[in-house]
Amino acid sequence: MSSDDRAPLVVVCLCSERQADASALAATLDVPLLYDRPSGAFSEPVFAMVAEKSGWSLQQTGHRAPGPVSVDFLTGAVAHRRFHGGGKGQLIAKAVGVKAHVYPAIMDATAGLGRDAFVLATLGCHVRMYERSPAVHQLLADGLARGLEEAFHSEDSALQAILQRMVLEQGDALLALEQFAAAPDQAPDVIYLDPMFPERTKSADVKKEMKAFHAVVGQDVDADALLAPALAAARFRVVVKRPKRAPDLNGQAPSHRVEGKSSRFDVYALRKLPERLNAPQ
Repeated sequence: MSSDDRAPLVVVCLCSERQADASALAATLDVPLLYDRPSGAFSEPVFAMVAEKSGWSLQQTGHRAPGPVSVDFLTGAVAHRRFHGGGKGQLIAKAVGVKAHVYPAIMDATAGLGRDAFVLATLGCHVRMYERSPAVHQLLADGLARGLEEAFHSEDSALQAILQRMVLEQGDALLALEQFAAAPDQAPDVIYLDPMFPERTKSADVKKEMKAFHAVVGQDVDADALLAPALAAARFRVVVKRPKRAPDLNGQAPSHRVEGKSSRFDVYALRKLPERLNAPQ
């Protein structure tokens, strides 16, 4: 499981429409539920899962705290990548095997903020995402819901189709992997793993999302344990995203690597992808 060395967390509800969800999340996390933003009552900086009319966000309190973290598939870097990311030429597309007539069904076992899943969905893949952190799951579910609402409102049929190819599950992916291994006919074509790597404390340019994740979720200290069950469950390949100089997951060398400037994709090929492959509609 994730490390227990986590920052203090509270749930803050600022609108009545989200009170039920906020109460449920606070109960699940076993943390305080507040109805106003945290102030000087805390002796150290805390993180707050904030429910507002506009959606959910993860916010750090304290002096000079970074801005809120939320899931947004409509604007910013994620939307830009949708239109200008390079399509099937992207490293992640090459790693999972996307090409003309080949659109694997993918299990994203470590969904996080859903950005890689969104990229894969824009390429035509169906992606089933698993996220075990209740806080991160709430952010991702909220982002998907807001994205779909805006896509329907603006009659953006392309975005509707992309988001409808993304299915979110809550819970530990290990159980799902075991179930897929026992039922090969239901197994995903490709299993994608992007476990949280320990933060490089010497780096001055660590993204605020990663700082928040490390503080609230902890590190994926059991990441190595995902590889063997993933290899047992996947139909064609397992893809692991790693920092460029990180050791191989579980010390096991991949079949080949697709390398970028700061990260790489380790590909564990089990069998050749067919010339035509489309996830069920």
